[in-house]
Amino acid sequence: MNIPFQKYQGTGNDFVVIDQRTKRHLTRQDTDQIERICDRRFGVGADGLILLESHENYDFEMIYFNADGRESSMCGNGGRCIVAFAKHLGIIENHTNFIAIDGSHEAEIKGDDWVSLKMIDVTEIEQGPDYFILNTGSPHYVVFVEDIDDIDVVENGKAIRYSKRFREEGINVNFVEKKEDRIIVATYERGVEDETLSCGTGVTAAAIAYQLTKSAAKETVTAIEAKGGQLSVKLTPDEKKGVKNIWLQGKATRVFAGELQVQREFKN
Repeated sequence: MNIPFQKYQGTGNDFVVIDQRTKRHLTRQDTDQIERICDRRFGVGADGLILLESHENYDFEMIYFNADGRESSMCGNGGRCIVAFAKHLGIIENHTNFIAIDGSHEAEIKGDDWVSLKMIDVTEIEQGPDYFILNTGSPHYVVFVEDIDDIDVVENGKAIRYSKRFREEGINVNFVEKKEDRIIVATYERGVEDETLSCGTGVTAAAIAYQLTKSAAKETVTAIEAKGGQLSVKLTPDEKKGVKNIWLQGKATRVFAGELQVQREFKN
């Protein structure tokens, strides 16, 4: 059986995306197959795989899997990429409402590939002496550093992700360096179990933590530099010291299309 797919990337965070509106090629139980597809030596290669499926109350449903083949929490760059994919398929034009594992999302597209994705509101934030812990659709640990080039992202990220507190459920770890006009973010992602070139929910978490250190009281926009490119996060602080009206903004680009050849039928 052949499965048509497309490859998308958002600031270097790359995904295999599959249209399942008329035929279900993969299910949540196909963990091993999804892991093979995401393998960079034996498969297409990707940080994750996304299924686009029909939904009676929304333009579409997003089902996201990490590179380890397991269904995961929300992926911000993946969300922006599936919006671009939906436009390519003709499902939407320049605006959409879709459903993902963390709830409904609104998104807008400008031009061919600039996607603004509305993230969930964040009200529960744990702040320690040198860290922030918050959930932006996925759980994140944010720590500010003096020079990000001096940080071994994989080793230091792994140490936090597999620490006693986070070992079972896992957590994404973000290292953030402040600059005068932007922040620089490097992320260790659970499920990928490595550093990625960019993480949408991660840069969102970093932008929130950054604005909280500034005691921002009105709508702000943070410019973010990830290793895979530039993003921005627009947000509005609220009286509970959380944030609302959070928009993750940046390019989501179609890379190529192809067909996956598989040796068995998948269960529906």
